[in-house]
Amino acid sequence: MIKKRSVIVGAAFAAALTAPARAQDGATAASLPLKHGPQATSADISAADLMTRLYIFADDSMMGRETGTRGHLMSTAYIASELRRLGLKPAGDNGTFFQNVPMIRRAFSERSTITLGGKTLRAGKDFIASAPTGVLPSLGTLEVVFGGRLGDSTAALSPDQVRGKLLLVYPAQRGSGRGGFGGRGGRGGGGAAAIATIEEITPAALQQATHPREGQVTLRVVPTGSQPGLVTLTVTPAAAQELLGVDPPTASKGQAGKSAALHLVFDEQPAPARNVVAIIPGSDPSLRGEYVALGAHNDHIGYLTTAPQNHDSLHVFRQAQFAINGLVRRGQQATAEQQSQLAALHVDFDSLRRERPVRLDSIRNGADDDGSGSVTLLEIAEAFAKAPTKPKRSLLFVWHTGEEKGLLGSRWVTDHLPVPADSIVAQLNMDMVGRGSALDIPGGGPTYVQLVGSHRLSTELGDIVEQVNKTEPMPFQFDYQFDANGDPENIYCRSDHYNYARLGIPVVFFTTGLHGDYHQVTDEPQYIDYPHMARIGQLVHDVATTVANLDHRPLVDKPKPDPNGRCQQ
Repeated sequence: MIKKRSVIVGAAFAAALTAPARAQDGATAASLPLKHGPQATSADISAADLMTRLYIFADDSMMGRETGTRGHLMSTAYIASELRRLGLKPAGDNGTFFQNVPMIRRAFSERSTITLGGKTLRAGKDFIASAPTGVLPSLGTLEVVFGGRLGDSTAALSPDQVRGKLLLVYPAQRGSGRGGFGGRGGRGGGGAAAIATIEEITPAALQQATHPREGQVTLRVVPTGSQPGLVTLTVTPAAAQELLGVDPPTASKGQAGKSAALHLVFDEQPAPARNVVAIIPGSDPSLRGEYVALGAHNDHIGYLTTAPQNHDSLHVFRQAQFAINGLVRRGQQATAEQQSQLAALHVDFDSLRRERPVRLDSIRNGADDDGSGSVTLLEIAEAFAKAPTKPKRSLLFVWHTGEEKGLLGSRWVTDHLPVPADSIVAQLNMDMVGRGSALDIPGGGPTYVQLVGSHRLSTELGDIVEQVNKTEPMPFQFDYQFDANGDPENIYCRSDHYNYARLGIPVVFFTTGLHGDYHQVTDEPQYIDYPHMARIGQLVHDVATTVANLDHRPLVDKPKPDPNGRCQQ
């Protein structure tokens, strides 16, 4: 017998969760198939075209499109073949559509040790480590100093107290804005040579750190102008006590520990990665040297190396969990009532299995993240390519790689642009634009879309988006809540638009937000709202057209960021 307060999720609720919106003319999302035969695409930005493209781009054959894998190469080859068919101008390396990004897969080796006098800490048992971008630093023997909790500014240690030392800390509190849409996280070392965080090492963390296929994909070189990163370690509480010489909870900030000899070994192998870059030249000889940039990211996070998951049960449970919590901002505390509801949540799996057989799944297809943005960008490119009249300014299209690895592809392309940086008048970015129903996000619906960054550098650009939206057949209701200064999600810093904004290029980020299938094996084409996505694509197309035809650049009237500083919304 289910407890009285339980929320019973059975086949009827499952059907509701899988049918949030109409998919295309005459078809509901409930009737969308697992597979869909491709159809010829047209000049119009349409739900049918987007459905054809996404079922190709987020198919199991792409293996989750993780940067550095065969699936990534296959998916970018599809984009390039479409651009070639449409007649866009290649803007990559050596006359191709591909801009190769020098990445490696770096895996921590269990041959690593930390020696403290006669005591040796063993990799994989007592600690694991991850390395920064670029050439590995030589650490040698470091003095240990205790820093309390990472991110706690109370009685913060001075740079002189930590310079050249191994800083031992507890993890930051939740809600400090980790990378999510990909992430542009920053670590504050204050001059430390390395940082060790005290927490238990989970089997998943060990797998991620020490297996080459799951290793850290990173740039082989340090990005232009940026400071070299820190080696970061995770140490068990017992290992932390060995390093410090006392039980860490009893230590005070700035307390000195032992001298530790770090012998860290990382195994490396190439990780093929590439941005896809194309141009549609402008029609006005006096303005075609300026560009409106449009972007999305082509990568996702690959497939599970653990046991496959029951797809349908996971989808229903995750969506119900997300809806009941009503929480969009990660790290936000649930109310007592929400916690009670969540604790009582019960999915009637037997009912689900009677409705349909168990479907095991291990591929994280990334249909919404960011298959939706990638194929919408292709649709926009097709619409411009087939239009009889081109905009006055040129259009620069970039499908970025490595967004999920820390915005690495967009960092690389903005450091190595095919056109002068000051010729780009605006950048429009799409990441996760395929959902947005009330079952996906509180307040969602057919006119829902989030905007981030649209007024942060240029008031005029943000106003243009508002004005163009009013002319659309079904105007959107923009949700600006995630654009607020200090918002814990820090979205402005967590997708590829920021690498353009850091150069002083005004940006607009379009998204329908996070949902229960985010980064799960359940993020598949069958759950996408194609008409909604088509209307977002049309809005982005129309904003790009308006900006490209202006008789002036959108005015940048807000302070520009430090191009190599840490982003904080």
